[in-house]
Formats: sequence, structure tokens, C-alpha cells
Amino acid sequence: MNWNVRIGINPLSWMNDDLPSLGGETPLETALSEGKEIGYEGFELGNKFPRDGPALKAKLDEFGLACVSGWYCGFLAQDTVAAEVARCRAHLHKLQYNDVKVLVYGECAGTIQGSIDTPLAKRPRFANDDLWKAYGQRLNEFGAHLKNTYGITLAYHHHMGAYVESPDDVDHLMAVTDPNHVGLLYDTGHAYFGGATDPVTLLTKHAGRVVHVHCKDVRAEVIAQARNDGWSFLTGVINGTFTVPGDGAIDYDAVLSTLHAAGYQGWLVVEAEQDPAVAPSYRYAKKGYETLRGIVDRLDRQGA
Repeated sequence: MNWNVRIGINPLSWMNDDLPSLGGETPLETALSEGKEIGYEGFELGNKFPRDGPALKAKLDEFGLACVSGWYCGFLAQDTVAAEVARCRAHLHKLQYNDVKVLVYGECAGTIQGSIDTPLAKRPRFANDDLWKAYGQRLNEFGAHLKNTYGITLAYHHHMGAYVESPDDVDHLMAVTDPNHVGLLYDTGHAYFGGATDPVTLLTKHAGRVVHVHCKDVRAEVIAQARNDGWSFLTGVINGTFTVPGDGAIDYDAVLSTLHAAGYQGWLVVEAEQDPAVAPSYRYAKKGYETLRGIVDRLDRQGA
């Protein structure tokens, strides 16, 4: 039986939303055509994609690609569920039109991920358990709304510079949220950078909650320097903290074997913020695809 996963990619390999100077001149069509040529089945969204559902579908159909999902800036750490429900409507209609199954939820309240001058040590944190529990309840309500209204699952993206960054934060988030309403987007690179120097251990603990996966590798020596020198998230990106699977320190055989054993079904998304002038887009996107494809195919053969 084939493992029911699909391999997609985020356009960050070609162009960066937070730092438009990185690949900002690259047309969307270049990313789509090269991604398709390499073998990717779909793309996550970025700021150069059409904003409404039909236009987005038409653009992806030109290249025979699926819409994987799209990042959504949520503010539930500091705002109400009602406000979030109103904010999300257009984005969710777009995803629903394109048959997307998960929403990439990034907590943007108080985040410093887009501030190049703010060191990661100054990220926001919840001061006590009551705040954690209240946050979890808002996420549960919002996740229930997404599922009941749009048929889309909330995939919570732990992220550097935000409230949920470290392994302890991920543990806490999983403890205060309902698995029926809040899934985990497991990001290998953010897990490592956030303190899980063995990302498989954290993944194993929460594999049953994983509904979406971002596959980025890390350059361990650059991350060590980022921590020691108090860099911002974006300073780290510019200096090469992240790369594609197969080009860094993370054991992707172990990561994918863990997901396979846990029965994960869904997308494996190559997502590696890099400067394409330093890490050429096509070459690195191809390396990421071939790394994942090779492991997925081997696990398929072993399970046959």
C-alpha cells in the first residue's frame, strides 16, 4: 500500500514574503513552472498568488498544480474569536474553493519574526497557565468554526519569534487544545531552531496531532551563532539558518519514518527561507524534492 502523502513546496525557495529583496524580482510563473518540472504536486501560497479563489485555481491549473494551503496571520493570543472569524472569511473562502484541507495558522500577535532589528530573546510569552488555558480555548473555538463552516482543519505553526517557539511551548499548546479542533503543523527547522536539537523526539511525542508538515533543514553552525550572538529571526534567514531537506543537520529518514509509523497522511512541504542569490532556487528545490521522494519511495517499498 502506498503511503498517502504528497510532496509540495512553498515559494520561499524563489521569493521571500518577509524580505522581498530576496527573490523579489522573480515572477510567480518561474516558481510554478520550475516546481512542476522538478516533480512537486502543489504549492503553498505567497504574496504573488492571485487573491481570490477562482483566479488562484486558474493560475495553478495552468501548471497542473494543487493549492497546498496558505499562511494565515492569526491574533488569538490578544484578540477575540469573533474578530478572528470575521478576519479569516475571505482567506478561508479562497482555500475552500481550491479544496484545501488545512489552514496554516501562524500566531502574529506580538510576533517579532518580521523585525530584523529585534533579537529572538524578546519574543512574546504567556506569563502563566491561566493565559495559556484561555488561549487554548480561543484556538479550540476558532478551530471548531473552521471545521464546521469550511471543512478545514486548523494546523498550528510553531514559529520562531512568536508565542509558541520552544519544545516546552509546543507541549503546552498541545495540552491546552482539543485534538478534535486544533492540529499541529510540525516544522522541522523551527523545531530545531526553537531548541529541539533532535526534532524526532518532539515529533514522536506529538505525532498523533500532526496534520501538516513543513520540511526545512538547518545549518547547525549558523543556528548556534544566531543563538550566541542574539540575532533576529530575519538576520538568521539572511545568514543561512535554513536550507532544504538533505542539505543540513536533520535526519529526514528518521523524521519521515516517524510520520509513516504514526499513520500521517497529508502534505510534506519543502519550505526553506534562503537567499536565492546564494542558494539557487531550482537546484535547492530539486535537492529538497529528491531527498523527500527517495525516502517516501523507500518507505513505500518497505511497507508493500
